[in-house]
Amino acid sequence: MTHAVIPLGLAMAAGPSRLPARLTLIGVGLAMAPDLDVIGFNFGIQYAEAWGHRGATHSLIFALLVALLIWPMVRKLVGTSRRSMLIAISFLFASMASHGLLDALTDGGLGIALAWPWSDERFFFAWRPVEVSPLGVQRFFSARGAEVLGSELRWIVLPWLMFTASIFALRKVWGRR
Repeated sequence: MTHAVIPLGLAMAAGPSRLPARLTLIGVGLAMAPDLDVIGFNFGIQYAEAWGHRGATHSLIFALLVALLIWPMVRKLVGTSRRSMLIAISFLFASMASHGLLDALTDGGLGIALAWPWSDERFFFAWRPVEVSPLGVQRFFSARGAEVLGSELRWIVLPWLMFTASIFALRKVWGRR
C-alpha cells in the first residue's frame, strides 16, 4: 500500500491541471501492480525466475512499456499536446518504476530485476533501511506487518510527503509571481 504515496505525492506536487484525479488513480494502480507477480506462485513460477516475484514486473523497461501501452487509453484525460503527453507518460512510468526502486531499499528477498530483460540479475541499493514486507495477507496483518508499516512510514512515507509538500509550496509561491 505504501507504493501509492509516490504517485499521490507527484500528483500533489504537479497539481490537478497537469495530473487529473483519474490519471492519478491510474498511477496509484500502476505503483502497486508489480506485486501482482505473486500470482505466479500458484502456477509454479519460482521466486528467483525472471517472471517470479520482484522479477520482470519490477523492471524499469516493464514500467516504460506499460506506460506506453496504456497511453492511448488515458490520453483523453490530459489532452493530446506534446507537453501533456510527455507529462502523462512520465508520470505513469515514474509511478510504476517507483515500485521496484522502493523495493530495492528493503532488507530482504532476492533483490529486484531492475535491468530485465537485459539481465536477470537482481539488485538492492547499498542502503537498505526499509524492512521487507511479509508475503501473504495473514502475515501482513500481524505484529511483523505492523513493524514493516512503521519502517515504511519512517523511511518512505514521511520523507516523500515532506518532499512533495515542499514542491507544492514552492509551486504556490512561484505561481503568485
